[in-house]
Amino acid sequence: MNNLFSGIITPIVTPFNDDPEQTINYKATDHLIDHLVNNGVNGIFALGSNGEFTMLSTRERLAFSKHVIKYVNHRVPVYIGTGACNTNEAIYLAQESEKIGADALSVITPYFFKLRDKDIYNYYRDIANSVKIPIILYNIPANTQNNISSEVLDKLAQIPNIMGIKDSSGKLDNINAYLDIVKKHDNLHFLIGSDSKISYAYTHGASGAIAGTSNLLVKQVVALNSALRAGDKKMAKKLQEDLNPLRDVMHKAPVPVVLKRAVTLANIANVGDARRPEVAPDDELVKEINQMLAHYNLI
Repeated sequence: MNNLFSGIITPIVTPFNDDPEQTINYKATDHLIDHLVNNGVNGIFALGSNGEFTMLSTRERLAFSKHVIKYVNHRVPVYIGTGACNTNEAIYLAQESEKIGADALSVITPYFFKLRDKDIYNYYRDIANSVKIPIILYNIPANTQNNISSEVLDKLAQIPNIMGIKDSSGKLDNINAYLDIVKKHDNLHFLIGSDSKISYAYTHGASGAIAGTSNLLVKQVVALNSALRAGDKKMAKKLQEDLNPLRDVMHKAPVPVVLKRAVTLANIANVGDARRPEVAPDDELVKEINQMLAHYNLI
């Protein structure tokens, strides 16, 4: 199995300073990366949904990516989110990320406008043809309005450097359809992006997980990966269910309002709050976050 597509990849939150512009906090970024790598994650993914990529300018995205790649320093692979609403911007981000040393790219579908299959195919084809490094398609239709059909995936899999798909739809029909396509292509891998479905996806052929919960619960998520690989169903069931208290609280605010405050309160790294217009957790939500952290013995 290609080690680029195996195990737990953390889509890191983007730390911000507590200043009027909420500038990027690079010191906190380093603390978070060290914590994750030291606890056994298989990859670091910058600028996914948890990384608030839509809240950063193009200049900030590239500066943050460059810092992460340099600081990780080949300890684990680094994946950079380079998707955009238009193909030209996505190609620019992809090419610049390749130049600065990204190991692979995660490319979300365009968002806002609802696209046809041929639009989605052309978008990914053009991006893939603009770079040489591996590309992971990123499907999260609840946020983008655009679902990558299994037919489009089957066609895109014929492009050599399209090597994976991350699905965060949470829908078993989608997961199963993608896994059927993956089985047809030796060079294509499935990564689960819905943390509640890690166990299901692994037992049906997923090679890894891009798990937002691992920002906070890295030991549990890495242990879940190990239990699933070892076929320890009882332990895997316990570890999978133990992600639910975090997920329940996370659903009470936009991504990643709860997760960032939890990472800070757990003294993992002072990652700051989500960028405006997302509002910091109120006292009631902070109380729930603290109760959740106490459940995990993180405070």
